[in-house]
Amino acid sequence: MLNTAIQAAQEGGEVLKKHFQTALARRLKEDSTIVTEADEETEKKIVQIIQAKYPEHNFLGEEGGELERGSEYSWVIDPLDGTRNFVNGIPIFAISIALVRGNEHIASVVYNPLTEELFSAEKGKGSYCNGHKFTVSRQEASSGLITIGTNSAKQSKEIAAKIFSHALRYVSAVRYLGSTVLELAYLARGGTEGFLSLGTKKWDYAAGTLLVLEAGGHITDFEGNPWDLSKDYFVASNGVIHPQLLELVKSIG
Repeated sequence: MLNTAIQAAQEGGEVLKKHFQTALARRLKEDSTIVTEADEETEKKIVQIIQAKYPEHNFLGEEGGELERGSEYSWVIDPLDGTRNFVNGIPIFAISIALVRGNEHIASVVYNPLTEELFSAEKGKGSYCNGHKFTVSRQEASSGLITIGTNSAKQSKEIAAKIFSHALRYVSAVRYLGSTVLELAYLARGGTEGFLSLGTKKWDYAAGTLLVLEAGGHITDFEGNPWDLSKDYFVASNGVIHPQLLELVKSIG
């Protein structure tokens, strides 16, 4: 299953590379997020490859919606996480593919076709980038870097603004990169120490959260309770700075 996801991500990546830094028509969806021909064409390619191998499985895609076939397995796909970056020529975006069984992670792939970084994980087998195993960092909060992901709702953006204004009391630096799945991948690989999800969509975080968990990271809800895939407000960290991130979230009310 993982090999099929890798193939789908790589072939989808060729579609994105073809469209990157070209004049793409864009439109706003009902939730005010952007969609382009690149998103739609890439998702079709990914689904086509996976369906050819697993025609009985369910699909949940950002652009194609939900295809329910009664299977215990579902593929959760974001063909272009970081669309706004993509259309503005900023190379911080990725394809995100996750396989879940019920509410349990099975496998995931995250692929940035420009840098050719391919992150992958299978439950119980660790996390990898281009075949090399990695783990989260052991940096403490005093030198920790965190990132934030939000949805398009005004309330989430207001919470993000409060977090930015409070964050340096708890960590060394905070960033907003505009691609949830890459931010989770960087956390898993040890490039950052934490990530706060403020209502991001399941297709944004499903693949990246497995990378974090398999790399030895920690994920809870904002109260520090156990997390699962149904919760879109969560704290992900290297584990070391998790208490400080929970304090940060509580500090904004």
